[in-house]
Amino acid sequence: MTTMSAVDRLPAVSLAELNEEAALLTRIDRKYVIATAELDAVLTAIPGLRVLEIDGRRASRYESTYLDTVDLDSWTASAHQRRRRWKVRTRTYADTGERWLEVKTRGSRGRTVKERLPHDGLREMSDASGAWVRDRLGAAHVHDVDPRGLVATLHTSYLRTTLLLDDGAGRATIDRDLRWVSGHGTAEVGDVLVVETKSATARPGPLDRRLWELGHRPTRISKYGTGLALLTPELQRNRWHRVTSRHLADQLTLHAGVLA
Repeated sequence: MTTMSAVDRLPAVSLAELNEEAALLTRIDRKYVIATAELDAVLTAIPGLRVLEIDGRRASRYESTYLDTVDLDSWTASAHQRRRRWKVRTRTYADTGERWLEVKTRGSRGRTVKERLPHDGLREMSDASGAWVRDRLGAAHVHDVDPRGLVATLHTSYLRTTLLLDDGAGRATIDRDLRWVSGHGTAEVGDVLVVETKSATARPGPLDRRLWELGHRPTRISKYGTGLALLTPELQRNRWHRVTSRHLADQLTLHAGVLA
């Protein structure tokens, strides 16, 4: 007999409802790394939680390919916490085939600003999409990046569950089965979840407070920054070293390989 998890027992919310109540393309993010076995204890104490359900699915496969300069300027800006941080990636919702080109930048007061454009799935960036990326970066005062020179540096995939918090407290995501692929190889983590809270304000929400109550604190983890560091030996000592050595090391599997 299969035991229902806390996620299975939550009431459902549709994508339209989720976007209406908490689109949050400009937001404050907090990230936590927890063991899979701890999730039920986290969720069962929070009233009003709902889970995104699409066509009967409460988890969806995400795939992203990160684009950077050959000198890894995007990675370096994050690794050294520079004010003008940015990421460019393509995102695919593997269950539906929906694709987007996304730009993430740092806004005022530490807010993350995410903007996106429908993407045709081609590896080469079109003139129109390149101009759009240039405009987005320019608006964030990143003027020295030519989108035509960006190359694929890392591919990520994971299974995501999305939660809607009550009373306008924002949303949260739970990612598992993380996998990274680069020209240096493949990295996978096993019994580990990345929980990310996303709020329009700096005030901690009920999920943050519950995680703190259980002894968890926000962790420096970035799918791009962490993944590239794991797979690129010369980048090992960086701001993500603590999370890779403390939270991921025991669950990490590395393989030789190449970026597809």
